[in-house]
Amino acid sequence: MKQWLFAISCAALLLGGCTAESGPKRAEPVKPNPVQEQPSDSPREEKQTFPLTGLPAEEDVHQRVIGVMINNHPKARPQSGLGQADIVYEVLAEGDITRFLALYQSELPERVGPVRSARDYYIDLSDGYHALYVCHGWSPKAKVRLEQGETDYLNGLFYDGTLFQRASFRKAPHNSYITFANIEKGAVQNGYAWTDEVDPLPFRDDEPSGENVGTVHILYSHRAYAQVEYRYAPEQKGYYRYSGGEQTIDYDTNDPVIVQNVLIVAARHRVIDSYGRRDIDLTSGGKGYLLQNGVIQPIEWKNVAGRLLPYRGGDPVGFVPGKTWINIVPELEIVQWK
Repeated sequence: MKQWLFAISCAALLLGGCTAESGPKRAEPVKPNPVQEQPSDSPREEKQTFPLTGLPAEEDVHQRVIGVMINNHPKARPQSGLGQADIVYEVLAEGDITRFLALYQSELPERVGPVRSARDYYIDLSDGYHALYVCHGWSPKAKVRLEQGETDYLNGLFYDGTLFQRASFRKAPHNSYITFANIEKGAVQNGYAWTDEVDPLPFRDDEPSGENVGTVHILYSHRAYAQVEYRYAPEQKGYYRYSGGEQTIDYDTNDPVIVQNVLIVAARHRVIDSYGRRDIDLTSGGKGYLLQNGVIQPIEWKNVAGRLLPYRGGDPVGFVPGKTWINIVPELEIVQWK
């Protein structure tokens, strides 16, 4: 009986034709359209730039910032790796000797040094970039700060001869070096992040305006070794740096250090102990100068989330894409130019 009903149903379907639900659909002929035009309002792929230099980036831009304390005693010159830093802070440590906090993100040199001890205000500057902080030794205040655990750090006191190596061509305390391979190794050992979302600096795409100046001197002391000079090189659109009359170069490559932005800011300095250590007010803001493309202009500086940035008339002043050095001075009277 069931087979007979099935045969009748099939016959009905053949007589009535295929329904839209059960029959195959006829394909519509495809009209040739060789050119597929992009809608004018479709999103375009944006080019990547490094957050701290504003320069084009072909590779990953999510490298975490690495902050390294670098010795600037005359016996530590020339240093290794300064030219690859995106930002360098130069600040007085003890007496009339400055020390560098070099911040690396777009370039990681093979090695860097000599590495020197921490100070609490350098930790503040490093924290403004959520950097992994690298030092060898610490002041009492810096020790307290770092042991609180709020800042990821590697201290050569605990890795001397392992992550940190002593160079044979210099004497302690001017001979501690570390490779970036060992910095990454130390980060892994301590469970520190190696990548990060780095907030970009403000950059400008117009020409800076101001007084044309070829050379700027910063007299941290009457002693020659504590005097800094920036000389503008038009063909490089940047500034060569000198200490004590000698050009700042890389020990390993002999390449000169050249930077596109020099920010000079005045902050209150106060000596706090018999060693000549200082307390420096990096939060109140103040006056300064900005050197870009061979011109100098007066600015006001503000501490914005831990970063010292230039302003004029209440508006931020963008950096020229490239490297930046920030000199913190006790007073602007020690800054001269010609």
